[in-house]
Amino acid sequence: MPNGKLYLIPTPLGETDPAAVLPASVLEILPTLHRFVVEEVRTARRFLSLAGLKGHIGELEFHELNEHTRPSEVEAFLPLFADGCNVGLLSEAGLPAVADPGAQLVALCHRHDIEVVPLVGPSSLMLALMASGLNGQSFAFAGYIPAKTDERRAALKNLEKRSAAARQTQILIETPYRNDSLFADMLQTLSGTVRVCVAANITCEDAFIRTRTVTQWKKEPVTIGKRPCVFLLLA
Repeated sequence: MPNGKLYLIPTPLGETDPAAVLPASVLEILPTLHRFVVEEVRTARRFLSLAGLKGHIGELEFHELNEHTRPSEVEAFLPLFADGCNVGLLSEAGLPAVADPGAQLVALCHRHDIEVVPLVGPSSLMLALMASGLNGQSFAFAGYIPAKTDERRAALKNLEKRSAAARQTQILIETPYRNDSLFADMLQTLSGTVRVCVAANITCEDAFIRTRTVTQWKKEPVTIGKRPCVFLLLA
């Protein structure tokens, strides 16, 4: 019997009803899956319960894949697809395998000719870019930049230079508890004419999305807090 498929299952970006942000076709696939590779089991159980599997969570099989998973442990996931068994991949929020350790499982599937099926759902990066008013024709995702102040400021100046040279929007993210320190460094380091978009808690009731120049931000201070946030800049 051929191997099963890997379904890349999006999840909400925050405390949002899955039916409000995921297509019905995605929710219909979930009850057909019994094996899941997830970043954190507790979060996955909660999502699946809200997505219609409440009362059936105990029947499901979970395997964790996170930043602590070793390459040899990823290889050990291969038997999950035996006997035609389909597997679902879940991240903590948004699209799996994008700025997410689940990319290792996707790579494993490609190495072994296992079909990968991406499903439609919310991407904080693309939603932030859409809503920013910045250049959507040319953009780059810088991911996480250094946490130490000096290194972070140097990285921000480099992103500004790169943006100016190519007229390219730069997208970055940070661990929520460092949001405000990153934003402060952006205002301290970047030129006054650089446009910066702050996009926090996208798709949630308290979503905050605003684009201003650095000079304008300095006049309109904002506290982001420990909310999932995407930062974009265009020089």
